[in-house]
Amino acid sequence: MSVSIVRLELGSFESLPQHTRRCVFWEVEPTANGESYESEFDKEAWISGLLLEWGACGQVAIESTTNNVIGTAFYAPPNRVPRSQHFPTSPVSHDAVLLTSIRTEPGHDEVATILLDAVLGDLIRRGVRAVESFGLVRNGAGAAEFCSPTGSATSGSTESGPASTGGALPDLDFWTDEAIIEVAREILEDPQADLCTACMIDASFLKNSGFDVVSSHQRFPRFRLELDEGLGWKFEVESALEKLVVMAEIDLAGRQRTAVPVGSGTARVSAKRSPRPGVPQKCKCP
Repeated sequence: MSVSIVRLELGSFESLPQHTRRCVFWEVEPTANGESYESEFDKEAWISGLLLEWGACGQVAIESTTNNVIGTAFYAPPNRVPRSQHFPTSPVSHDAVLLTSIRTEPGHDEVATILLDAVLGDLIRRGVRAVESFGLVRNGAGAAEFCSPTGSATSGSTESGPASTGGALPDLDFWTDEAIIEVAREILEDPQADLCTACMIDASFLKNSGFDVVSSHQRFPRFRLELDEGLGWKFEVESALEKLVVMAEIDLAGRQRTAVPVGSGTARVSAKRSPRPGVPQKCKCP
């Protein structure tokens, strides 16, 4: 399978998967009645505004043989993401861009890493200092990795403390989406809080991708990845190599067009010699 990653453009909005086009979990304020809200108009308007005022805000993975979209990633300044203010580990740091979601179609989980690399490459080239993201802990037993010793949210720490053996978490190996939504309503202390688990990134994926926990929580830890200037060398080298390859191909094509096979064409005549044979002179004999 061949996959290409392209920046999201407004003209390709209609080609996005239905849920990606309609879900505005991150893009609008929570509804007054606490119900989920979907709107293609609002999602398209959000993307359009960011493209005009800030720049690229999404990366799209396309399966080359079918041209189908098999994955998307969205990111934006935290002040353009209303939902980012409604988590127990909010707010996002002022110097960071918020990675809101990386979503892949069924059977294409491996594309998530490729999309993340594309996002980081874009942000590094734009001089962004850091990227942060709210993780979702789906595994009840693994929640201890992202909790402080007291089980409460702790801002500013880069490492999580040991798990508390007397926590209130039930002994479950896996939390269903419905259970997570119910727990989220209690944790957020907001009866209107809704949760789209399909549009949140697994905490384990962020951790395995090099992100550090900066605000601990049993369900919604906040992660951060520093984008130091030194990390940009890989993308700069790759970009330079791509340019060299393109230039070499252009140069080779030009040489092939101008090359003349040996033995063909007009023969070259030396300027010191006459192009015509000399006229024979009569010999004067005695």
